[in-house]
Amino acid sequence: MTSNQEIITKSTNAFIGTYTRFPVAMVEGRGCLLQDANGRQYLDFLSGIAVCALGHCHPAVTRAICEQAAKLVHVSNLFHTIPQTELASLLVDNSFADRVFFANSGAEANEAAIKLARIASAPGKYEIISLEGSFHGRTLATVAATGQKKFHQGFEPMPQGFSAAPFGDLAALESMITPATSAILCEPLQGESGVRPLPKDYLQGIRDICNQHGLLLIFDEVQVGMGRTGSLFAYEQLGVTPDIMTLAKGIGNGMPLGAMLTTETIAASMQAGTHASTFGGNPVSCAAGLAVMATMLAPGFMDQVKARGRYLAGKLTELAAKYPKLLHGVRGMGLIQGVVLTEIGVAHGPGIIKTLFEKGVLANFAGNVALRFIPPLIVSEAEIDQMIVTLDTTLAAY
Repeated sequence: MTSNQEIITKSTNAFIGTYTRFPVAMVEGRGCLLQDANGRQYLDFLSGIAVCALGHCHPAVTRAICEQAAKLVHVSNLFHTIPQTELASLLVDNSFADRVFFANSGAEANEAAIKLARIASAPGKYEIISLEGSFHGRTLATVAATGQKKFHQGFEPMPQGFSAAPFGDLAALESMITPATSAILCEPLQGESGVRPLPKDYLQGIRDICNQHGLLLIFDEVQVGMGRTGSLFAYEQLGVTPDIMTLAKGIGNGMPLGAMLTTETIAASMQAGTHASTFGGNPVSCAAGLAVMATMLAPGFMDQVKARGRYLAGKLTELAAKYPKLLHGVRGMGLIQGVVLTEIGVAHGPGIIKTLFEKGVLANFAGNVALRFIPPLIVSEAEIDQMIVTLDTTLAAY
């Protein structure tokens, strides 16, 4: 078997250095476990950053991919396909939306949402207001919409029409609205800035501002959609319904797939030729998406996610109480949980993640403020306990 080091050497010599990678090459995965080229196993509490929602190589998803790949892999969007049609219908039937557009990623779904907001608004209304701490993608438009300056560096000037309001300040947000504003874009929970949920009253205030000023409300549920929070979509738990919603990550359980959902009235602004995607809604990806949806919509699945989320949050809260010099508290929804570090703890954040990796547990340090745990939604209590024991012994060393 080719070793980790052989693969790493070859990879380093071939790729542009856009990633800081752990010194392993993953070759196999099952459920919540990954295996590297040297045969070592890892307990995955990262899930490809909330992508492998049903775990690695879920049998239903694998079967759907193989069966569809044997029938039809690609055809232009000049034609209809069955998997694409069925998945779009399922999304409509189980959300606020009437219409769907398929893309390949979260960034592409957000690009589509930005274009829709512009074309659906009155002439001259093109500005999008997002929130500080947000993350919406790596394309030029979505990185401009991202409310973190570090992602802008080296790519200035940013495309016009984007600004970020201070987090949690409704008055400041409203003061930024101009006659050119078309929409407000936000995540119900900011994952990349440290697992930071938006309080219900804050989200309702944003909805009210949109209603009062005739603006569209866009929810970026790329990371928190598809069961991650304990409901199919996070907005269902928050009492606030957006006008446009974007999905990706968990929708394909590892296959490249993104989606933009909206209402009939807003969707009517986009006609043939206004937007497109060569690979968007690929039959194989959509077949995977159908298997994901079928699994998540099965009776009891979301109840189990909520129960596991409460269990994980409770165990992490116990550790926060045990190590108050390092850990400030726990926040999150469902199975996206963040352990917020103290000022002392922040300095050790990268080291804690490195030690966890060395002990065979995968997690990451989000927003330079929190240890982020986003295991597959099928994670067991025993696997949570295993991670907690490893985290406990790791924190004890600090």
